Amino acid sequence: MMISMNKKVQIKLVLHKLLQLLFGEENVPYMIFLFKQKFLNKFDRNAYYDWLTTRILKRALHDDSICVDIGCHRGDILSLMLKYSPKGKFLAFEPLPIFYEYLLNNFHVPNVKIYDIALSDKKGITSFNYVVNNPAYSGLQKRQYINLDEKVVTIDVKTDTIDDIISNDEKISLIKIDVEGAELQVLKGGQHTIKRNQPIIIFEHGLGGSDFYGTQPEDIYDLLCLECGLKISLLDSWLNDYKSLSREEFTEQFYKGLNYYFIAHP
Repeated sequence: MMISMNKKVQIKLVLHKLLQLLFGEENVPYMIFLFKQKFLNKFDRNAYYDWLTTRILKRALHDDSICVDIGCHRGDILSLMLKYSPKGKFLAFEPLPIFYEYLLNNFHVPNVKIYDIALSDKKGITSFNYVVNNPAYSGLQKRQYINLDEKVVTIDVKTDTIDDIISNDEKISLIKIDVEGAELQVLKGGQHTIKRNQPIIIFEHGLGGSDFYGTQPEDIYDLLCLECGLKISLLDSWLNDYKSLSREEFTEQFYKGLNYYFIAHP
């Protein structure tokens, strides 16, 4: 099925490009966060997490880091990865055709490989829910949406695993996962790569998304910490060198909705 980008999404892309030109791509997340807080009296957690993610990338990446962007969307985080690791290598995964084409048209660089694949725990073809007016909520499962009348179109997409795509020769430094609740499946499909590389992983995990896949926070904690040997922290805690979360603390963050973005790290 052919799908096209609606006007609302097109306007968002144009505005974001304008902000990049005015303030620089690394400053856009903070400017959005500051504007909404100061002029709209609104604490936008997504903008706050984007700002913290920018700071993490600046601190964690080196000139030649290899990074994986899963749920690349319009490439905001990919752009920052390129900025902070100019000699690095980047693998970007975006199953939505409208954004896959957008990424192909906007990232004409030899060190970026873009895949029209939904990473999961198995290879195949499956149905994917495209949320027309809010494509950031699109995913393998329908999830909780802000608007009850969202238009959702079902399309077929390819699935594959991190372990099948990334070779044993590549040393992965950082992985970003934003897949609207399917993070456990992505992590299961990448256990070998994660164990071998011990990368930093910035990931979303919260109610309204993950629970629609039957995922519990204990599943995420046990896979990342007990099986792969990593720790899990809040984004700002990692930046300030505070202690990592215990299993009970991570579970509380999820069920009480205290935070829904986290960082796994050695």
